[in-house]
Amino acid sequence: MDKAYAKFALEKAVEVLKIDSPTGFTKRAAEWVKTEFEALGFNAQITNKGGVVIDLGGTGDGLLLEAHVDTLGAMVSQIKSNGRLKLTRLGGMNANNGETENVRIYTRGGKVFEGTLQLMNPSIHVNDKFNETTRNFDTTEVVIDELVKSKEDVKALGIEVGDIVCFEPRTKVTESGYIKSRFLDDKLSVGILLGLAKYIKDGHVLPTRHVFIHVTVYEEVGHGGAGSVPSGVTEAISVDMGCVGDGLDCTETQVSICAKDSGGPYSYEVVSKLIECAKKSGADYAVDVYPFYGSDVEATLSAGNDIKHGLIGAGVFASHGYERSHILGVLNTLKVLSEYVKL
Repeated sequence: MDKAYAKFALEKAVEVLKIDSPTGFTKRAAEWVKTEFEALGFNAQITNKGGVVIDLGGTGDGLLLEAHVDTLGAMVSQIKSNGRLKLTRLGGMNANNGETENVRIYTRGGKVFEGTLQLMNPSIHVNDKFNETTRNFDTTEVVIDELVKSKEDVKALGIEVGDIVCFEPRTKVTESGYIKSRFLDDKLSVGILLGLAKYIKDGHVLPTRHVFIHVTVYEEVGHGGAGSVPSGVTEAISVDMGCVGDGLDCTETQVSICAKDSGGPYSYEVVSKLIECAKKSGADYAVDVYPFYGSDVEATLSAGNDIKHGLIGAGVFASHGYERSHILGVLNTLKVLSEYVKL
């Protein structure tokens, strides 16, 4: 596995990170995914639910690789009398991490407005309780970058309850190989699967099983992988972020193989094969147990599909916040996947 494919994966991740796609607002991102896989020569179809299923070819028992293009975000839950917006979160968006971030408000009429999520009464020169206030979506609000002072002013812009609010990802790739951004979970993995598809297209590996990809759009709320499993699939692997944190071995330069998370243990057989592939490919890897985590493939299993399941991903630091990973973590994930499709 050449590092050029990791670089390609990183470039594609940067592209899709530019597309706002919180859960429930993923159409543009799904269309981008479909177009990118088709450009590599693979058949890609958007499902009725809004995800994308791609056929990478091969024969025999089916292997399904899952990643998700939906992200954290928010929705307008109330237009306040002072012309500001109260939010309800989409997925696990945390007001602590979103405070002072720039946002985009998408109206159903097609307009986009900018604003910032701020603590109510956010000036330290005015608010002596600034440091003591708990940050949540009851104590924060969106200040719209328009001349609005009332609920009526906001509604006149076309903003309504139910409009989608997207947080600026602030994507940056450093010369040292780090990628920093909101929503690497899981757009980095979408880039990785495009890198794998290009590796297959270029003839570097011939899958010895029928390989499919499902890029899901409701992972952040728990049911992304619950449908659209192609016929003949016997194994499914979530390619999602690997956890980096206290008590875990994985770093941002490694591929993480998850043995167990909040939903219980992953298939012992699949985890063993992933470790075997990591060793055979020379990938730098860690095996970890994630204390607070759930994945698409667990939704696939919970939906009643008779499959074996696994989970891997490039190490990601500061999950659900301003996240960071590294091109070496991408490369090591690609090494394992390229070896696994040959089993």
